[in-house]
Amino acid sequence: MNILITGSTDGIGKLTALKLAKEGHEVYVHGRSKAKVDSVIAEIKNASNNKNIKGFVADFSDLNAVKQLAEQIKNEVSSLDVLINNAGIFKAPLQKTKDGLDIRMSVNYLAPYILTESIISVLKKGSATRIVNLSSAAQSSVKKGILTGDVSTSANEAYAQSKLALTMWSFYFAKQHPNITTIAVNPGSLLNTKMAKEAYGQHWSPAEKGVDILYDLAMSEANKNESGKYFDNDKGSFSNAHPDAYDEAKIQTLLEITSSLV
Repeated sequence: MNILITGSTDGIGKLTALKLAKEGHEVYVHGRSKAKVDSVIAEIKNASNNKNIKGFVADFSDLNAVKQLAEQIKNEVSSLDVLINNAGIFKAPLQKTKDGLDIRMSVNYLAPYILTESIISVLKKGSATRIVNLSSAAQSSVKKGILTGDVSTSANEAYAQSKLALTMWSFYFAKQHPNITTIAVNPGSLLNTKMAKEAYGQHWSPAEKGVDILYDLAMSEANKNESGKYFDNDKGSFSNAHPDAYDEAKIQTLLEITSSLV
């Protein structure tokens, strides 16, 4: 299979890439630093004995860089069977991107939205294609001002809004593309990753808990018909996301503002 995992130079993205590489899949890793992407490619090739590991570099806080990445993928990748939209940010030295957007909204929602919608032709060529979007237990109603960058809020609140926006779009996308299995997932709260340590200084569960669920949702036969659903790994089952994710009017408003931003 051809598999692209965004934000896969550390954390559960990297561990999932390694697990899939060991099974012999063609894996594309992604990160914002070329040096780090190159070193992770070398590390995974070495650990997995799989030479089919490639990489892409793009800073997801720069939406033009995301658009350029999409063009590069269309030129270099014939088809994708799995896309795991894993790249995410919680704490950051800068709260705003150079486009004036909240950095969490840009990286966690707008970037995967642009990337996925832009490479739909590559995804459609995959075999029984699946998309796994990384949501969170933290989901909070999306406020227009936070989405457009006109209003500032706490890191916690912006993160929770970005993750609900991703989930709302995920459900919409699943309806638009019935031949692609699209699932949103909370991989588990406070996993042992760099992001959780920076944000909270502690963890509740090993990172492997997140890796295992990403792997299952992307690969297992059992989940191929679960499109348009939300998996809550704190509960270990498919579950209800935030009520806004089922509100057609709110989803429509979100998408109208999103398309004007991108």
